[in-house]
Amino acid sequence: MSTNMSNAMVQEFTHEAATTRKLLDRLPEDKMSWQPHEKSMTLGRLAGHLAEIAEWGGTIVNDDLFDMDAGEYKPKEFATKKEVLECFDASVEEFKKTLSGKSDEHLMKTWKMKAGGEVMLEMPKVACLRSFVLSHAVHHRGQFSVYLRENNVPIPSIYGPSADEPM
Repeated sequence: MSTNMSNAMVQEFTHEAATTRKLLDRLPEDKMSWQPHEKSMTLGRLAGHLAEIAEWGGTIVNDDLFDMDAGEYKPKEFATKKEVLECFDASVEEFKKTLSGKSDEHLMKTWKMKAGGEVMLEMPKVACLRSFVLSHAVHHRGQFSVYLRENNVPIPSIYGPSADEPM
C-alpha cells in the first residue's frame, strides 16, 4: 500500500505549521480581547482557533463521520500565549503522528460532516484534510496577520519577506 499522499501532506503541514507558529508567537497577551469588528472573533479566540485546527485532522483521519449535533466540538478558551502555543504544538505533533504512514487508500475513503440531521459535507478524507486543516489554517492565519498589523505587532515573513521582516 502506498503512503505517498500522507507523506507529502505531513511535509506540507509541517512547513505551514512552522509559519503559523511564528505568527502565534507574536500574540500580544494584552490584546486577547481586541477585535476589529463586533462580528469578528477576538484576537485571543482567533489564536485559539488556529491552535486547535490541527486536532480536526485526527478526527478526519480516524473517523468517517463528524456529527456537529453530537456536541463533540467545544472551542477551547485560552488566557495566555503560552497556553495557545502549548495547544498548537501538541495538536500539530499529534496530527503528524496520526497522518504519518496512512495509505492512499485510507485517505481516499469518504468523510462526512452532519449538522441538523443532514449530511452537510461529503468528500474523500484527503480533500477534507486539505480544506479543513491546511487551507482553513492558512485562511485564519491571514486574518491573524491583519489583526497583528492593526495592533502594530511586526509581521514575520510568511511566503516571502514582510514589511517588518526581510527573508
